[in-house]
Amino acid sequence: MSSLEFVTAGESHGKGLVIMVKGMVADLPLSEEYIAAQLARRQLGYGRGGRMKIEKDFAEIISGVRHGLTLGSPISMLLRNRDWENWTTKMAIEPVEEEIERVTRLRPGHADLAGAMKYDQSDIRNILERSSARETAARVAAGAVARRFLEEFGIILRSHVLSIGGEWIPSLESIDWDVVEASQVRCADPATEQRMIDAIKAAKKEGDTVGGAVEVIAEGVPVGLGSHTHWDTKLEGRIGQAFLSIHAVKAVSVGDGVGAADRRGSKVHDVVEPFADGRWTRKTNNAGGIEGGMSTGEPISVTFFLKPISTMAHPLPSADLLTGELVEAHYERSDVCVVPAAGVIGEAMLAIVLANAFFEKFGGDSLAETRRNYEGFLRTVGPKGRAGEAAL
Repeated sequence: MSSLEFVTAGESHGKGLVIMVKGMVADLPLSEEYIAAQLARRQLGYGRGGRMKIEKDFAEIISGVRHGLTLGSPISMLLRNRDWENWTTKMAIEPVEEEIERVTRLRPGHADLAGAMKYDQSDIRNILERSSARETAARVAAGAVARRFLEEFGIILRSHVLSIGGEWIPSLESIDWDVVEASQVRCADPATEQRMIDAIKAAKKEGDTVGGAVEVIAEGVPVGLGSHTHWDTKLEGRIGQAFLSIHAVKAVSVGDGVGAADRRGSKVHDVVEPFADGRWTRKTNNAGGIEGGMSTGEPISVTFFLKPISTMAHPLPSADLLTGELVEAHYERSDVCVVPAAGVIGEAMLAIVLANAFFEKFGGDSLAETRRNYEGFLRTVGPKGRAGEAAL
């Protein structure tokens, strides 16, 4: 069984981020420019902090690609931090003679206290550098590789913001994705966009932060990704773990998962239409494209919810790690709102989950072999009698 794996390394103000992607097929067209386009989308969004003015994220491919095509070997990338030049002493690899001021004022909502206790640290910087959301740039680079693969099979991923600071978008019959990409907050409704921006402005003025909700949609996903047979192969479970691993995400809903809890089954379950045009379809998609832990062939819809960022210009009361005494929480340059950027990160994580499930179902060593496996499966997805006839 083939699988796609990735790992990231690096600290927020270190030399850079390192990305390793293992298990990608050979002969997939892939370029640094394609990955850079996704990284640029992550850096946009009203409410971002000064760091985005410093960085111009670019993932240099170190291995796994030759003449524009993947080799089937591990793909490694290096994403340098431009801000490193301002932190060469504080984040030096070798010991330094200069005394470095320790960060000891704990930030409520961040990894500071739990991380310091777990790893027995007296300087919170040893925790906050890796727990920083800067790491998500590496995820977007890895996700771009998975996204490029999925495009070969007609699977497209998009995202849009549903709410920021309590300002929710109204129900829309359709989404104009050009409007979303042009929006400062990735919102499909211009009137709501302005209210979201006003909410961010108000929070910034008061030294506060805001969270929100984002929907990620994957279209063109075939039926049968994931499995009902084991707890750890169910597609919803894998999606939930991936999204909940994103910084500040505290809840995830697949399809109408939350709203469905208040309605009767007759108003929730998606009626199966007669088989036509080579595929099964549903009258509705309340399940968000997943039933029994497997994709149904309908668009996969995932909504995730982000708490406000923990680092605030007007810090909350807290305690000092060394003395235990009352202090104001530590403040370090940060964003006011990351909800728009989170949509791009969500797309990357969903791409990785779907690509992994795709490999498990159809995987081969090359793109051509995987395509043959995929096309062979499509010939068997009709009614049982037809599938039997095709097998004969």
